[in-house]
Amino acid sequence: MALKSIGGYMFFFGVGSIILSFFNMQFMLLAWIDTWGVAAGWAIRIGLAVLGGAMWMFAPASDTAEG
Repeated sequence: MALKSIGGYMFFFGVGSIILSFFNMQFMLLAWIDTWGVAAGWAIRIGLAVLGGAMWMFAPASDTAEG
């Protein structure tokens, strides 16, 4: 799996988790986030969105090996 697509998924789940938290909902995959408290949950959500967005933006377009 390409680094760019992993970053895209991380960004999607981070931003999606932020939006869903306003409706008292969450992704089943990320249900563990709030077990460490509200502040840690928000830090994980924001970090997931920022790191995923950075990976998506700065990763090369394809990870094909030359050979």
